[in-house]
Amino acid sequence: MKLHIAHIRKDYNGKPVLKDCSYAFKGSGTYVLMGPNGCGKSTLLRICSLLEEPDGGALLFQENGAPLIRDLALRRRMTLVLPRTGVFNTTAFNNAAYGLKVRGIDGNLLKREVDRALDFVGLAHKSGQNALTLSSGETQRLGIARALAIAPEILFLDEPTASVDEENTAIIESIIGDLKKESRTMVIMTTHDKDQAARLADTLLFMTEGRVEEQKP
Repeated sequence: MKLHIAHIRKDYNGKPVLKDCSYAFKGSGTYVLMGPNGCGKSTLLRICSLLEEPDGGALLFQENGAPLIRDLALRRRMTLVLPRTGVFNTTAFNNAAYGLKVRGIDGNLLKREVDRALDFVGLAHKSGQNALTLSSGETQRLGIARALAIAPEILFLDEPTASVDEENTAIIESIIGDLKKESRTMVIMTTHDKDQAARLADTLLFMTEGRVEEQKP
């Protein structure tokens, strides 16, 4: 699946946040979006993940050269992980299973996919623990596990290591690196950390004056 944004515009209370924002995300790999606070990075991710409508421009998803309808089925092929993951007062397993349960998946398939996701983020040993007792870094990794359990084709990560300790930051970066090796998931993430961007990005993008610009070699 490919994602093309063309001349996307978004205003809040009459103030422009995104202005003529265009870019073509062309497949698997990690796209890292940088820019100062308030430049529109998070807004762009919400629009691309179909959680928010733009005020102008076009958002086009394509598969095998054909456009895809922006419906519930398409929404379920992608997911957004926010900087602070909200969790339910239940086990880490049940939290990670949430997206699958919403999709009507249960039984052995649910268990297999949740176990796989928790193992991928290094939380298999926390499966039966109440999610409210996890550290902030573990909670963020649980949010990524919940996203990965549905096997998204596009994974949006908004500042995935914000307010996360150094150890968990390294683990989350390793998770993103492992996703790149699998070559099945397109990762589009934001960060304020230049060093992190250099470590993770296949393609480095910058938000300037509400527009997206690619960093050329």
